[in-house]
Amino acid sequence: MKEGQVFITNGWKKPGGFCDSAWESISPFVMTLACGGEDIYNGWMKNKKSAMISCNDGFRPVSFLIEAMEEEAD
Repeated sequence: MKEGQVFITNGWKKPGGFCDSAWESISPFVMTLACGGEDIYNGWMKNKKSAMISCNDGFRPVSFLIEAMEEEAD
């Protein structure tokens, strides 16, 4: 993973080249937002259709900004 990388997914599908462990950590939040959920943090995020999630790798943690898009991914 590199800073600034962008991955686009269609809900449940792990994007190509995405770390399996990181996907396990963030996929529940991705699915929630993809299915119309919002305000996961009860007002802490300016964009209610977003979340800030970190993977569970204690040696090389990576944080992800997840945002729902209006259009569907391919």
